[in-house]
Amino acid sequence: MQKIAIVGASTLLGKELKELLLDSPLSGAELILFDDEEVMGQLEQIGDEVTFIGRVTPESFEGVDFAFFTGTRALTELHWKQAVRSNCPVIDMSGTLDAEENVLISAPWLAGNKSGADLLTTAIVPADPAALALALVMERLAKAAPVRFAAATVMQPASELGSAAMDELHQQTVNLLSFQTLPRAVFDAQVAYNVLSGFGEGAVTPLADCAERVRRHYHRLAGAESQMVIQLLQAPIFHGHCFSIACEFAHPIDLSSIEQALSGEHIDLVLEDTDSPSNLAATGQNDLLVRLRPEGVTETIHIAGSSPVTRLWLWVATDNLRLNAANAIECALELDKVRPRGKVQ
Repeated sequence: MQKIAIVGASTLLGKELKELLLDSPLSGAELILFDDEEVMGQLEQIGDEVTFIGRVTPESFEGVDFAFFTGTRALTELHWKQAVRSNCPVIDMSGTLDAEENVLISAPWLAGNKSGADLLTTAIVPADPAALALALVMERLAKAAPVRFAAATVMQPASELGSAAMDELHQQTVNLLSFQTLPRAVFDAQVAYNVLSGFGEGAVTPLADCAERVRRHYHRLAGAESQMVIQLLQAPIFHGHCFSIACEFAHPIDLSSIEQALSGEHIDLVLEDTDSPSNLAATGQNDLLVRLRPEGVTETIHIAGSSPVTRLWLWVATDNLRLNAANAIECALELDKVRPRGKVQ
């Protein structure tokens, strides 16, 4: 039986990963939960069983097949090398190890982006979920026709920054309605009823850092020649990414060809405005919800014999935590293929 450690098990991402692992090819593995000392001993349910969150020790990763790091950067920095020393492959979902040696940024859902892992790989960073969603959409569009230029506005939810950010957004909303002072420990800015292109100077994580990570991961997945321009905004929503994407093709292309290129595994193409993708509709969904419309067209676009187009708008929604967790599991499965006898020697 395989053993899998989740370091940061009490976080939103840790809980999402735990649930998704139970419905994955790794469902038979034994899950071991770790986190900061402040939540040590907290009870968690895994399937029908109840376990507790433990503290990481030098021996915690002995005999463990994978360690998923889903907590804070500080928690990852403190313990990831312990896992490496124990020959335990690291799947870093905390955004900490991008620049480390022998660490790969990976998105196995993309046709040209298998992990590339080998016996020297010490860790894999699953691609940022916003970057993965953009890269998957653009990869599919390129099957229909070469894309000359694309621009995307990404609306980031509070859950991308953890439970403390969600709590602050909630409390800001409550306090605004009762004319009280707003908490600003996470954002150092008013997020409730507001759309931001930057946070205050005292923010825990600057929005510019989030934007740079999305751009860096996207260009790693799509290649340096990608023509996409990406803007990241903080939306006053709790959960789910939304994307507004404009693209221009190198030559006119039939809508039916675009729909056919987009359709397939991991993308749910929405054909009617009444079912338009939204962050709420995407919650709990494994696929990207995608709605497309040619520039200047307002009626339903799924019409046989419609004229070829060169410019197109896409509206996309995803469950950011679920997409991140699903990609991380795929990364682990890819890494497992190159591990002789279940261990990296």
